[in-house]
Amino acid sequence: MALVVSLFFGLVPMFLFAAFVYWLDRYEKEPIALLGATFCWGMVIAGGGAFIINTAFGIGIFIFTGSEGAAEMGTTSIVAPVVEEIFKGFAVAIVFFIFYKEFDSILDGIIYGGMVGLGFAATENTIYIYRNGYLDGGWAGLFLLAFIRVILVGWMHAFFTAFTGIGFAVARTNKNILVKFIAPLVGLGIAISVHAFHNTFGGLIGGLGGLAAGTFVDWIGWAFMLGFIIWMINHERNIVKKQLEEEVYAGLISQAQYQKALSPWTMTTAGLSGRATARFYQACGELAHKKEQLTKHGNESRNMAIIESLRTELALLAAQAK
Repeated sequence: MALVVSLFFGLVPMFLFAAFVYWLDRYEKEPIALLGATFCWGMVIAGGGAFIINTAFGIGIFIFTGSEGAAEMGTTSIVAPVVEEIFKGFAVAIVFFIFYKEFDSILDGIIYGGMVGLGFAATENTIYIYRNGYLDGGWAGLFLLAFIRVILVGWMHAFFTAFTGIGFAVARTNKNILVKFIAPLVGLGIAISVHAFHNTFGGLIGGLGGLAAGTFVDWIGWAFMLGFIIWMINHERNIVKKQLEEEVYAGLISQAQYQKALSPWTMTTAGLSGRATARFYQACGELAHKKEQLTKHGNESRNMAIIESLRTELALLAAQAK
């Protein structure tokens, strides 16, 4: 029973957090199947692989030093941040290299990094809640660890890996070859550094004071990230506003549809008016972003053909869209 409860607290909150991250992607939503795949990568590949490697390094450090403290500190502060962020970063890299057309903005990088981080957290939280919570402290320990892992530090892995996503997104949106090469490495380096700081800072203080101080610093970082996300959502709205204006003049979409396409709430409510309406406003966002890419990067990845295909689709859907 305790394992089932641990699975519930490990998985369900992270699914809800993932739904919130998906909701934040206002104007050009990423494919659900691709987001689900990155979440599963974090949960299975990154979570399982990191657990095995972290454990192996921990045993190796203990054998070499004969100190449980050294093994714990070495694994927590050095090995785990490097191993875990690399494993999670692979998922973002796969999306970047294989599904290049879906990587349209900085916000997309945050979304994909956040998703793989939440998947990883689902596995790690389940392990901690059961092993460190229930097995060490019974039901009281289980519920205490569930509170800490979900409420106090629930967003940490999404926050860490968002920096890797930002690095790849900077590479995607920049023409400079040097920036394209360096940006993902810088993003990964920041993710590892922030992760290592989180794992070390609270432990240096120790006890409830360390937990409180670490949580305070975590939440400050998350607040800044949320503020940046809100800024990026507004930036994407400006892209839609600029790039769809000529489509109104061309008669492809109406003035009313244009105004609705600018609303940050449309992608939440469009589905209530049917599949055609939901797809229409999703295609509006895709068209705006592809036109922006054409302006900045030219016809890479067949942007012109994609734009014409989206215009054709919008023409067919316009009469049905509300």
